[in-house]
Amino acid sequence: MYRIGFDVGGTFTDFAVLDERSGAVRHFKLPSTPGDLSRGIAEGLAHLIRSLELDPGLIRFVGHGTTTATNMVIERRGSRTGLLTTRGFRDVLEIGRQTRPHLYDYGIVNPPPLVDRENRIEVAERVAADGSVVEAPSDAELEAAAMRLREAGAAAVAICFLHSYRMPDHEAAARRAVEKVMPEAFVSVSSEVLPEFREFERLSTTVLNAYVGPRMAAYLDRLLGRIRDLGIQIEPYTVHSNGGLMSMRSVRAFPVRTCLSGPAAGVVGAAEVARDAGFPDIITFDVGGTSTDVSLVHQSRPRFTGDRLVADYPVKTPMLDIHVIGAGGGSIARIDDAGALKVGPESAGAEPGPVAYGRGGSEPTITDANLVLGRLDPGALLAGRMQVDARAARKAIRRRIAEPLGLSVEAAAEGIIRIAIANMARAIRTVSTERGHDLGRFSLFAYGGAGPLHAAELARDCAMPRVVVPVEPGTMCARGILLSDLVFDFVRSAVAEADDETWQAALAALNDMMAEGSRLLEQDGVGEADRRWRRMVEARYKGQNHEVRIDLDVLEVPSLPEFIRAFEARHREEYGYDVPGRAVEIVNCRLQAIGRVPTVADAGQESGVCIEAIARGERPVWFRSEGDFLPTPVFDRADLPPGARVEGPAVIEEMSATTLLHPGQSARVDRVGNIIIELGSSGS
Repeated sequence: MYRIGFDVGGTFTDFAVLDERSGAVRHFKLPSTPGDLSRGIAEGLAHLIRSLELDPGLIRFVGHGTTTATNMVIERRGSRTGLLTTRGFRDVLEIGRQTRPHLYDYGIVNPPPLVDRENRIEVAERVAADGSVVEAPSDAELEAAAMRLREAGAAAVAICFLHSYRMPDHEAAARRAVEKVMPEAFVSVSSEVLPEFREFERLSTTVLNAYVGPRMAAYLDRLLGRIRDLGIQIEPYTVHSNGGLMSMRSVRAFPVRTCLSGPAAGVVGAAEVARDAGFPDIITFDVGGTSTDVSLVHQSRPRFTGDRLVADYPVKTPMLDIHVIGAGGGSIARIDDAGALKVGPESAGAEPGPVAYGRGGSEPTITDANLVLGRLDPGALLAGRMQVDARAARKAIRRRIAEPLGLSVEAAAEGIIRIAIANMARAIRTVSTERGHDLGRFSLFAYGGAGPLHAAELARDCAMPRVVVPVEPGTMCARGILLSDLVFDFVRSAVAEADDETWQAALAALNDMMAEGSRLLEQDGVGEADRRWRRMVEARYKGQNHEVRIDLDVLEVPSLPEFIRAFEARHREEYGYDVPGRAVEIVNCRLQAIGRVPTVADAGQESGVCIEAIARGERPVWFRSEGDFLPTPVFDRADLPPGARVEGPAVIEEMSATTLLHPGQSARVDRVGNIIIELGSSGS
């Protein structure tokens, strides 16, 4: 029996295949197909079935990570969307919070609303903050509003009424009216998408869900059809932004929950692999072709966040706390109007890609710079399946960067790398030191096609003690899908001062959500023994505007006094202080229903001796500490058994990535094949 995970990135599509009988994992990657991402997926699956001689009938799990929804928002390729909302509130979508991301930058312009004003239709309805009905909408008005949206050509409709998280009946009536008048339309209802208070975030998330819904459904239909054409009869699961798996049914209803799909799978996989390797505290460092994603994992538990921006649009849904910057192998280097060298966030992507790919790219990228510096082998990418032109990369850097700045080609390439490293270091500090964490206690867990290439230099700059590089790091997100569980998120808003009565109501709400979660897990075939629960309450001091999250499952007895003590401790951790005796408000009750997915652990084997690795050859590689090229041994990772040791400088190559050791650094291979790089005091 086999399990397959694949992650679709902006540049490459990555695959991991697990043989459940032997525990062996095979890896593969190929360039993505931007015109139709499902085509690249089908080509990769067909290659795996053919090369591994798999019987499609023995494939019992297929899971995928996707950036389809995010790309639609970034590129404004969603469907024409209409909105039904409470009278007087149609401009909430445009007014927002009136916050400025950069206080003194007057050049920043808010993104255009995803629903044109004429397609935001107000309805005479009102629910009070306590859930009582002030005014009920009439069926005739709801149907007339739906008729207007149909005539406007809307393919999707978002429904968001004031305080519907308290009383959703009016939204349910609006849904019925829309489905009667517009049976083919995609309908997104806020009390289903996000049943919690804060009007603007709930509205924005519901609109985004509607905006990407129709085209996401079309993508899923193409994907399912291509998978079935290969003889795979099971439906694929998709990774939720919270790191769990979603059924096809859930993805169709709530595509907005896939906005961090692939990166979330990578963090889940990294946390699990690092835990097995004995490193519970890590910073995940995922560098792909388009972006760098970083996240903090403490005591083997990833951090979560409730809201973030997707292409500058607020999205509020449970997701892993991943910080993304535009710095990847395809990030473009250029000289700005002031004559300074800039790198990213623009990317060459999969098409045309870096100059060296020979697909029409003309602007130099980080990948081109690494080729010029000898850090990448032009004939070794994707195990030799992808040939690149290092001379074209060198020519582009000379013409566009080196000559305008009066530098040598090598110095220009080194400058590109240094700027990229500086941007990556800022991202690392954003999720760590800026939140009170000491980077000296964390290991850098490097993956993605370009992560291990830059990790040793980045870790040194951030004063981190070591780097962990998993096997085939370029396919870590696909491997993480095989380690993910089914996860359903539930939330109930209950804004009230914490006392005995409201505390009991909060516990009752959690029990109700557990019952709902049990039904969903049962539908997906998860037995009671494989069900897990994570109960959380968000609270704040009375008068505050934002809340902190308290995990009830770490409390021995979740009584009100114990909850208050846990809240004060969490508040001190988050803000550095607490206010004893001040009233505490319960805001939201949250539940994660988890269906454990069986996995096969790779036990590996410790060699028990130190083996000096044997290089297969050497090539000149540029190092900043030397200001010149050094003859550098090159190793094939497949030749490094457990216990092997490598001294820097060195290059370690494999199908999906290249790992670079700088002078003064050393690496060892642990029992399951992870490369552990210990940083020396020498520069690089």
